[in-house]
Amino acid sequence: MIPFVRQFDFAYGRRDQVSPLVQRVVAENLGPFTFTGTGTYIVGRPDQGAEVAVIDPGPMDEAHLAALLAAVDGRRVSHVLVTHTHRDHAPLARPFAEATGAPILAARPPVRETHASGGLDEDEDAEFAPDFVLTGGEVVAGDGWTLEALFTPGHASNHMAFVLHEENALFCGDHVMGWSTTVVAPPDGNMRRYMASLDAVIARGFDTLWPTHGAPITDAGPFLEAYRAHRIEREAQIVGRLAAGDRTIAEMVPALYAAVDRRLWPAASLSVLAHLIKLIEDGLAACDGEPGLAARFRPA
Repeated sequence: MIPFVRQFDFAYGRRDQVSPLVQRVVAENLGPFTFTGTGTYIVGRPDQGAEVAVIDPGPMDEAHLAALLAAVDGRRVSHVLVTHTHRDHAPLARPFAEATGAPILAARPPVRETHASGGLDEDEDAEFAPDFVLTGGEVVAGDGWTLEALFTPGHASNHMAFVLHEENALFCGDHVMGWSTTVVAPPDGNMRRYMASLDAVIARGFDTLWPTHGAPITDAGPFLEAYRAHRIEREAQIVGRLAAGDRTIAEMVPALYAAVDRRLWPAASLSVLAHLIKLIEDGLAACDGEPGLAARFRPA
């Protein structure tokens, strides 16, 4: 079982000092895919005149923009970092960057195409464009802090996490979340890449994970191992549904996600599709035609 962390102390628009070098401001965009809302992180000392970086400014929300500007008032924002271009993370980056004079750093946006999520909060911010493109391994530093870009594709093809060296912590965006498993939605999401990225994060041995939604994960090693084990178990369950005679994702989801809020079933369907694509590549499943939400699958 994944030891989910669903309780934490916050108030919308309030700047909370959550570690010696990290403050958090939460946007009021709560929902079935965003939990209590987008948590924007400010990295750096809270002192007047200090230099800080801001991670995931969040959705286009005037109240959140005002709260962020108030939270950094008296300090210099040197970098705006974005984990990926989903619309609950990226749209406010440009207005915030223009207000503070800081450049935006992120991975290159994916090729624009009709997204399989069909209107979920996982859809792309089509207008997003970074000032500097990250590919992974880049390091930016400021007043007492050092951040390293760690490429973690899977949830999104351009997902970039950020390592805070001084606290052995990872701002993991949506790659790992404390309150839920992560949606992997084809065509941009990819389960094989997601699992490889998860292994790369596990190998780093972080003390703390800071997801963009929800509370920090402070016992990172066991949590990540449980997160990984859940994905492997889900894959085995899908193989079992195929063996039992299920041929469509619509048949599988009610059985696999019976205990999950039905509002999340569309997202769950996409994650099942991502697993099935990987199973086809592994020679453990087959499909009549191109794999998709309406396709028919069978054991290989």
